[in-house]
This record gives sequence, structure tokens and C-alpha cells, in this order.
Amino acid sequence: MNRKTFLTGSLALLAASGVLPAFAGEIPATVQKPVTISYYNYNLASAGNGAEATKRMIAAFEKANPNIKVEGVGASSADITSRIQADVAAGRIPDVVQMVFSDLNFTVDNLGAVALEGTVPEAELKQHFEGITPNGLQLGVINGKTYGLAYTFSTPVLFYNANLFKQAGLDPDNPPKTWAEVKQAALAIVDKTKAEGIATGIFGPSAGDWLFQGVLRSNNGRLMSEDRKQLAFAQPAAVEAVAMLRDLYDSGAYTNLELQAAMEGMASGNVGMYLQTSAIQGFLVKGAEGKFDLRATTMPRFGDKPQRPNNSGSALVILSRDPLKQRAAWELMKFMTSKEAYTVITSEIGYLPLRTDIVDDPKYLGDWVKKYPLIKPNLEQLAILERWESFPGSNYRQIQKIMMEGAEMAVFGGMDPASAMQAAQDNAQPLMPK
Repeated sequence: MNRKTFLTGSLALLAASGVLPAFAGEIPATVQKPVTISYYNYNLASAGNGAEATKRMIAAFEKANPNIKVEGVGASSADITSRIQADVAAGRIPDVVQMVFSDLNFTVDNLGAVALEGTVPEAELKQHFEGITPNGLQLGVINGKTYGLAYTFSTPVLFYNANLFKQAGLDPDNPPKTWAEVKQAALAIVDKTKAEGIATGIFGPSAGDWLFQGVLRSNNGRLMSEDRKQLAFAQPAAVEAVAMLRDLYDSGAYTNLELQAAMEGMASGNVGMYLQTSAIQGFLVKGAEGKFDLRATTMPRFGDKPQRPNNSGSALVILSRDPLKQRAAWELMKFMTSKEAYTVITSEIGYLPLRTDIVDDPKYLGDWVKKYPLIKPNLEQLAILERWESFPGSNYRQIQKIMMEGAEMAVFGGMDPASAMQAAQDNAQPLMPK
């Protein structure tokens, strides 16, 4: 029995036992009696600002909604889906979850995600959507329905140390725009300073494949065919992107650092450039404060080809089948995607504000953006944002793992890029749905 069949059977048994009651139609207008909802959130499992800011937002929500108590459940972004899957199978249905975008299709197909259309009154849904950037809203849409409300996400940002640029004879006001320029700048930093040239968050156990997807797409590579049946990451454009990373590494410009070591290296001033999610912005700002001039620019492009950044991050998804808990979950989702919440999410954690009208508003982010302009490259890339794709079927994470291991062997392991990516594609294709 495969995983999807097992979960479908588990859900059916839960429904038959009354744990997962059938429900169709709009939720109640208000929460008029005390109710407790579970909130699975990966920021609660993080160190530093992510967890603390999320706890404060939950407390503020409970204060504003005295009939609703929120039980926060922390799980890392790499583990949250398997945790939810296990709890669903055991009959402990989470009420609202922070779902990694690459897992959203699986959540809809296997875990009973609730479409907001037909559940939340149409006028109320439309009213809340007003002001949220359309590119962000579309990230949670599958088959024409909104299953996930975009919550925390970013685009790939190239952080850089302006002091190291000056020491290396580079112009910090004119940061690299292409990968060729990144290589040149990184080698200058390595040659003229004691720092590493560039590190990235592309590889590593907790990296996923979101950054890698953006690199491949920017060279017109792709993960799979348009009909989502045939893998395509061994095609020439994708291999060429991998070969570029291999050349960066072979030249000494690119340092293979584990995620935490790369973050700490950038924050301490020992790395010249770092391509990563803006969610680490708060950590980097704190490390750089009073020590060096931390700046940021957009992700590099391949020659004259345009950047094609995709999102990282998460959406809020309702799994509860109970109408009252669905209303409570929706109230929490509205609160967590409000102007007030995005002010906290952006200024204290580093994610994008999906309500871009707060960026220039002094009541919200206006003054903060003037003080910390690092968010601007992220905002620029919203206009060209593309979806973080997930592979189809229940084997999606295994396919992703095989692809990333192939790329890692090509970049750091000495394998020929074309051979490594072809071997990975050949091994992964049988795992695709028939």
C-alpha cells in the first residue's frame, strides 16, 4: 500500500468514526463560545526572532479574540509535513498549519486541506484579499481554488559585505548583477582579504530545492515537462546552470559551508556574499550592527537572461473539519496576514510584506524601511516572482532529494554535471506518477 492510499484510508476511517465529520458549506459568522485550535508552525521551532515574534502575535490574537485559545505546535520546516501526516493518520487532525509551499499539493491531495472558497463567505474572503499582492495570493491556488493563504515567504537575496567590497577594490554601490560578476567579485575578496568569497543556501539537509529552482529557471532550465509527467532537470539549460556552480566552486570563489556556518560567517563579516532567503535578515543585521555595512541586491542572472526568482516560505492552511474550529482558524489566518502582523513578520523576522501598501506607511513599515533598506531587492523581485514548484505524487520529496543529491555531487563531489544530473533524473523518473 503506498503512502497516498494509506492516508486516504486513514482519513476515511477517521471520518467513519466521527473524528473527521463530513462538512460542506460556509462557516459560522463568529466564534461565540470558547474553542481551542491547534496551530502547527515552523517558526515556533526556530531560534531567535522567528519564534519570539510568532509567540507575541499569537498572544495578541488571543487578547483580541478572547473566545479562541491557540495551542502552538512547533516543528521544523523540514519535519512539519511528516509531523502533520502522522498526526492526521493517528486521528489528531491539526486545525490550521503553516505549510511549506513545496508541500502544498501533497496537503491538498492527501491531508484534506480545506478550500477557502465555499468555506469562508465570498464577500469576507474578497475583503481580506484586498491589498495582498496578487503574485502572493496565487501561490496558494491549486486547481482554481485557494487552499493556502500566503503567509511567510521571500525571494532569493544576495547579501553582501560593503566593507569587504571596498577592501577588495570593488564598488559596493555597484554590486554584481550576473553570475560572472559574482565570480569576479568573490575571487577579488578571496585574494585581497581574509574572507570567503561567496556562500549560498542552495545545498544542505535543510535547504530544500527552492533556491536551486530559481538558479535553474534563470538559465531557462526547468524541473519537469509542462504536463508534469517527465522530469527535465537533466536537460542542457539545467546542466549549464549546475556547471556554473561547479565552476564557482572549482575556482575558489564559492565556499561549501553548512547552513548555520554560512549564516554565522556572513553575520560575523567572514563571508563576502551570501545568496539566501531574506528570512535570515534579522540574524544578519544583528551580527553586522556596529561592525560592517551589510547590504543586499537581487539574485544574479545568467548574462542577459532575466532573473526568474521563485518564492520560499509557507502558506496557512485549514485542515479542521469542524465548522466552529474552521471559523476560529480563519480568524487566526486573517490576523496573521494583517497589516499589523506583516509589520512584525517583515521587521523582526525578515519575510516579505505581502501587503505592499504598508512599506511606505509610517504607521507600519515606512520608518523601518528607511532605516533598513535591505528589503528593497525582495520587493523588486515580487513583480517577476514565479511559483516554487513541487513534484507531483506522494514521492515528491524523494524525487527532490535525488535531484539535489545529483546536483551536489556535480558541484562539490567531482562528478561531471551532465552525467550526475542525468543519473539523478533516471533514478527519479520511476517515482513520478504514471
